[in-house]
Amino acid sequence: MEAAGLRRAQTGEEKGMKKRKIVMDAEGIERSLTRVAYQILEKNKGVENLVLVGIQKGGILLAERLAKKISQIEGVPIPVGKLDITLYRDDIMKSGKAREIGKTDIPFSLTGKKVVLVDDVLFTGRTIRAAMDALMDFGRPTLIQLAVLIDRGHRELPIRADFVGKNLPSSHSEEVLVKISKRRTFDSVTIEEAF
Repeated sequence: MEAAGLRRAQTGEEKGMKKRKIVMDAEGIERSLTRVAYQILEKNKGVENLVLVGIQKGGILLAERLAKKISQIEGVPIPVGKLDITLYRDDIMKSGKAREIGKTDIPFSLTGKKVVLVDDVLFTGRTIRAAMDALMDFGRPTLIQLAVLIDRGHRELPIRADFVGKNLPSSHSEEVLVKISKRRTFDSVTIEEAF
């Protein structure tokens, strides 16, 4: 069974041989999420009107983990939503193949809320742009902040994360794979490069 949040690499046949390096293990991911949880609390001066929204697929488990950490620190539950951005992508017609549309589940109004959008990897910024467009269909937040586990650079849009687990400089030929599972013991971040 494939773990939730796994970003698939192209096969060796598509890219040739690959060299893989683990850049974060399960413990490193947990430490980063704990630090990000405290940063979210500090920047927002607590949890009043705070909600987290995870982007399908990689951001959902991360948003749930961050919400749990924040709840443990503050002693109150933090609402978590799930956002599918498929129909908001600017490359939906370009790929030539049908994309599976996931489920969006935001069981609360975003109007007047401080929304922390959560994703696994920040790369070009196009996913985040699509996510912000999608969020506006659910209300008018007071503000939107971005939390990512990995920021790998190479932005094509003027978007930056407010909270970053790890900055990971990379080249365009490299692929960053984030594997997040409910069990946590198999979590990892790897970087692959073609030989």
